[in-house]
Amino acid sequence: MSSKTLLIVAHAPSDNTRALREAVLRGARHGDIEDVEINCKPPLEAGPEDVMSADAIILGTTENLGYMSGALKDFFDRSYYPVLEEKQGLPCALYIRAGMDGTGTRRAVESIVTGLRWNWVQSPLTFKGDWQDSFLQQAEELGLYMAAGLDNSVF
Repeated sequence: MSSKTLLIVAHAPSDNTRALREAVLRGARHGDIEDVEINCKPPLEAGPEDVMSADAIILGTTENLGYMSGALKDFFDRSYYPVLEEKQGLPCALYIRAGMDGTGTRRAVESIVTGLRWNWVQSPLTFKGDWQDSFLQQAEELGLYMAAGLDNSVF
């Protein structure tokens, strides 16, 4: 069986968003996951070549003025057309660190993902309002779920 790759593209400009990214990574690297490589990059460093080599993707963004981060938008701008035909059906998930309600951010990312014809493996997670330590457990579970799904050929 050949190894599969989980790509994590996460904008993490603050201590809290870095903690969320690290929690996703902790889950994805769980000791029971045997055959999944993790490729984690900030959006400004990730590109179409990373998507092309991925078997699933987790997107992480802040809510910026009711929209996704400019860095994640830049990633989509550079990657959209180069991967459009080749990566349809790519399993994906999203988490948002929102100071408000995250709906504009979610809608924007969902619109792009719909255009790419990627497949949601679960509803996007929105960590909204004041920081809660429970956000970290949910983020870790997301990473574990995605990696375990790949490891067991669920998607």
